[in-house]
Amino acid sequence: MGYQYSLAHLSVLRLSPAEMITVAARTGYDFVSLRMTAVTTTERTFPLMDNPVMMHEAKALLADTGLEVLDIELARLGPDDEPENFQAFLETGAELGARHVICQLPDPDRDRAIERFARLCDMAKPLGLTVDLEFPSWTETPDITETARVLNAVNRSNAGMLIDTLHVDRCRANLDELTTAPRQWFNFIQLCDAAKEIPATEAGLIHTARCDRQFPGDGGLNLQEMLACLPQVPYSLEIPNNKLINQLGAEEYAQRMLVAAKHYLEGDYRQSEREPLSA
Repeated sequence: MGYQYSLAHLSVLRLSPAEMITVAARTGYDFVSLRMTAVTTTERTFPLMDNPVMMHEAKALLADTGLEVLDIELARLGPDDEPENFQAFLETGAELGARHVICQLPDPDRDRAIERFARLCDMAKPLGLTVDLEFPSWTETPDITETARVLNAVNRSNAGMLIDTLHVDRCRANLDELTTAPRQWFNFIQLCDAAKEIPATEAGLIHTARCDRQFPGDGGLNLQEMLACLPQVPYSLEIPNNKLINQLGAEEYAQRMLVAAKHYLEGDYRQSEREPLSA
């Protein structure tokens, strides 16, 4: 299988799903990764499950362009969130043809979080969706070790571990944990680079994650060794960078992200194509 790439919504969060699909098609992506629930109280949201007009427009554009939906986000199961709250979200993802659902478990009650994650997996399975657990280092599931504990505890065939290269670095992961983990846990990878220095505060970690990531090869993450531990799966380019997107605009930024990722991973893109990306 050749390399496949998805445009992650966080990279171009100012765009609606329809705008995002259009940009991804114009710039050469294989997939889009759609954010359908709010992660913060201030971000623009696109709840396709509650907006039939927006949903119809997205489905029509997917059909016209041939793009597919790689994943949807975010099923965030905090202390007050039951999996059943996400039924319409899951059904909408399945209707869009999505393959995967991103989940987080910001719940200090580990037993409750595991039970709810298992229920979410059971809800998603008949819809043909995997549920891929993300481990931002500032959350209650902060690293590969704890994520593996959850996956082993639920023992569901459609449960996966979402590898975001930033989070792997920020949790100071032992890469042997990636090498020895079951290969079926890895369904796709969120790819980015970032500054080598790990921020000392939660606010700093979140700022980098949401606003200041870098193109692969431009930062200080140990991407080469990290990716060598993982199977070749689709790459979702989640590289939000406020400065560059404001400078370039969403479509040009999306195109430059893709060129940078292909250059880094495939190694057959001319250097003359890569050099302008530092603009």
